[in-house]
Amino acid sequence: MSMLVGELATLLLMAFALGMDAFSVGLGMGMYRLRLRQIFKIGITIGIFHVWMPLVGMIAGRFLSEQFGTFASLIGGLLLVLLGIQMIWTGLKKDQESVITPMGFGLLFFALSVSLDSFSVGLTLGIYGARTMAAIFCFGIAATILTWAGLLAGRKVQGWLGSYSESLGGVILLAFGLKLLLPI
Repeated sequence: MSMLVGELATLLLMAFALGMDAFSVGLGMGMYRLRLRQIFKIGITIGIFHVWMPLVGMIAGRFLSEQFGTFASLIGGLLLVLLGIQMIWTGLKKDQESVITPMGFGLLFFALSVSLDSFSVGLTLGIYGARTMAAIFCFGIAATILTWAGLLAGRKVQGWLGSYSESLGGVILLAFGLKLLLPI
């Protein structure tokens, strides 16, 4: 019983850490003018990605080496850098419509970019034989709640910053992507 509690506590801490990625990116994306319904859908979508990505990672982790996890983090970092640059550019050019928005394909792109880390963690958990259902449940719930919190906080900040909020959101995404690419 104590082993189960210890594993669950570890999974919850990992889920919270991975969810902070979604919170940070949500903070930047929340500065894009979003309605509450959109925020709800974004949180659910990212939560679903945080269930599927570690599940696929756990399955693949039984077959692949840890080197693939580093590759997934690099891809996630590059996606965030590109998204950040695009948001900065769009925020500075007020007359253009954003190419990537957190709706439709842009939402899937956004969810994928913040979920690649959970794929990497899933690889590691798969190698070590963690409880699959407990892990994906913890990751999905934490990512959903923390994404909502980040988006709502970003929405409040957007109102204070006006037209420059999208550029600031882009800077946050760019910085977070660079942090993934250049671990300090």
